[in-house]
Amino acid sequence: MQEKTGKVWLVGAGPGDPGLLTVKGQEVLAGAEVVVYDRLVGPGVLARIPPGAETIDVGKRAGSHPVPQEEINRILLAKAQEGKRVVRLKGGDPFVFGRGGEELALLAARGIPFEIVPGITSAVAVPAYAGIPVTHRGTAGSFHVITGHTRAGEGAPVDYAALAALEGTLIFLMGLSALGGIAAGLLDAGMDPDTPAAVLQSGTTARQRCVLSTLREAEAAARAAEIESPAIIVVGKACALSEELAWADSRPLQGVRVLLPHVGEGPSALAEKLSALGAETAELTVREAVPPANPAPLGEILGRLGEFAWLLFDGPACVRGFFDALLAAGKDCRALAGLKIAAGGPGTGKALFEYGLRADLLLKGGGISMLPGKLLLVCAEGGGSALRDALRAAALPFEEAAPCRFLYRERCPFPLADFLAGEGSAVAFPSLAAAEGFLRLAAGLDLSRTAALCIGEKTAARARLAGMQVLTADPPALDGMAAALAVWNCARKAGTLSERRSI
Repeated sequence: MQEKTGKVWLVGAGPGDPGLLTVKGQEVLAGAEVVVYDRLVGPGVLARIPPGAETIDVGKRAGSHPVPQEEINRILLAKAQEGKRVVRLKGGDPFVFGRGGEELALLAARGIPFEIVPGITSAVAVPAYAGIPVTHRGTAGSFHVITGHTRAGEGAPVDYAALAALEGTLIFLMGLSALGGIAAGLLDAGMDPDTPAAVLQSGTTARQRCVLSTLREAEAAARAAEIESPAIIVVGKACALSEELAWADSRPLQGVRVLLPHVGEGPSALAEKLSALGAETAELTVREAVPPANPAPLGEILGRLGEFAWLLFDGPACVRGFFDALLAAGKDCRALAGLKIAAGGPGTGKALFEYGLRADLLLKGGGISMLPGKLLLVCAEGGGSALRDALRAAALPFEEAAPCRFLYRERCPFPLADFLAGEGSAVAFPSLAAAEGFLRLAAGLDLSRTAALCIGEKTAARARLAGMQVLTADPPALDGMAAALAVWNCARKAGTLSERRSI
């Protein structure tokens, strides 16, 4: 039998803000079996890597290339030859100084299929987040992207005379260490020393900074501001428009990084709300539902559903696992004829509705003692269940069916300590299980400067136990969580945060 051939997707991850990852890029990433990524891929994008995917960090840093380009090419080839779906994630756009063509050349020569998913380049997006349009009528009729990362023997030397003669916007990528040489080259070529210039660090993220000056003063201004890589340099009259058009820093949550751990039901509504207020967000699955270790008992129970009066579903994952097993057994919703259905909460009820079913009873807050007849509790294998506890307390007859089990993620796909470092880091907990999953990943980290945005008291108590600064939502809903974080950020910037752990 012929061996399966894999495929490689070369995906541009954008400049850092996870909202700038393209829809197609997200779709491809969701189906990846292997992800090979660079340092400049933002944590919000890395957090979207499927928990079961193999991850390979080949990140290059200034002065340090732990994985040579030739080895990266071989890794992509080898993983594709294993029959894997391989995603090569590169910051920005893979064909804008990303060496994407080099990586694909070897695959093409070996007959490995590949696709290219373009990304939003930092050359345009980072200036935009600083209010600098790279083209502007009457000011800049063109823009030019130049690599600032040049070494002897690598590429043609920069033609500063040609660049200085242009009327457009000059954008130098990867050029912070060469800023002095770039400025000197343009000045020597006759460019006006008072030409507006900007040095932009970590653009589109919570850590973004913008230093505006002139070409003559650019190096000194960047040094005084202690600008660090990654940074880009923009030279041209359009830079002056930043004072009028800057918008990102005025948002109430600008400067805040928020990790949103979840247990398979992503808090996308909260992430969208926080992002709209300026926060840099990263949604991370910390626990996933997988099939039960032993599916035989579930199959046996599916064969005698008629014995029960009620089905009690304990969570959305259990709903989906149950119907996957039902369909795999050659049955469908008709097998539930005559059964009453109870949902353990609104999310479970919503999951049932996806299968065309409305719950007869929503059990959140009580109601179990009212259930007559024999009950089947559909819950996760080996885990705790508040519904199970309530059934036992009420002395009601019931059996259990386990269509899934939960596995906690063993490691974070990005450096968690870096994400939480410094001021302005927060974690939003939609549930106690999400908090437990996060704290497993954060074991050993100092969380005393990290805010915990909590929607319930049990979750808040667990966060306090971990030494986090607790923000409670008032009202206990998404709007209340966003408002609490905005108040905290305002106090943080004003230097009026209390030393107490509850806010």
